[in-house]
Amino acid sequence: MNHPCACQTTLPSTPPPAELAAILERFPSQKREYLIPILQVTQEKFKFLSRDAMIHIAQHVGVPVSKVYGVATFYNQFKLNPPGKHTIQVCRGTACHVRGSDQLLRSFESELGVAPGQTTKDGLFTLDIVACLGSCSIAPVVTVDGTFHGRLENKDAGKLVAEIRKGEGQ
Repeated sequence: MNHPCACQTTLPSTPPPAELAAILERFPSQKREYLIPILQVTQEKFKFLSRDAMIHIAQHVGVPVSKVYGVATFYNQFKLNPPGKHTIQVCRGTACHVRGSDQLLRSFESELGVAPGQTTKDGLFTLDIVACLGSCSIAPVVTVDGTFHGRLENKDAGKLVAEIRKGEGQ
């Protein structure tokens, strides 16, 4: 598999950037049990885990880069690519599924030209799927940047995307 991470075992000869160094300083070095918390804080700060960040984190906790990459790809909370300016999450829970979330997802895929987990070429949108958003009473549900939109129909995908694009001056 050819992935942009290109995880390698060689470690950087340069120190981490200041913002990442500040995160790493908050955690004891050579303690692998801090790997997930470090990844979480790093992603919170940078919105994704870059290849260089994973290499520096591996060095800090004392594990191979492949281990960091393995953890980052195992948990779907971690992103390896920069997210779009706006994130659209389509709920795939039972109530949403029964009420048409699969078709709604296909409408968003068609409208944006991306599959779940991908970002549009213009960097404006990232499309994600989630197991459940906990709003079954208004299924099918989508969040756009954390704002809930319920009882959606397929045509609403285009309307939501157009509304955001208009707000962005496009």
